[in-house]
Amino acid sequence: MMPGNKTILYIEDNFENRTLVRRLLLSLGYGVLEAENAVQALDVLSSNRPDLILMDINMPDVDGYTLTHQIKVMPEFKQVPIIAITANVMRGDREKSLAAGCDGYIEKPIDVDRFLDQIAEMI
Repeated sequence: MMPGNKTILYIEDNFENRTLVRRLLLSLGYGVLEAENAVQALDVLSSNRPDLILMDINMPDVDGYTLTHQIKVMPEFKQVPIIAITANVMRGDREKSLAAGCDGYIEKPIDVDRFLDQIAEMI
């Protein structure tokens, strides 16, 4: 499928990070939904079914691990891939993201060329 037929939800509390990723995704023709916290993300998901979710791990209130688990237990989102995008790059952080239910892991700062390939692989 062409990217224009696919929608990605990016959950990220940092405005600059959301802006960068939005621009990258829109430049390839993806539809983009955004949320800056867990409450907004669940609200967006109440009326949308994205093809992929990009999940920041370090967010105030509810972290990305917890939110990933909350989303993955919902039957309608069980098969939607979730990719962690995080500055957590210490030993074990990737495994912790995958154990929480993420289907992939991307380190910040993102490598633009590799990032776009990773998105295409998961969607």
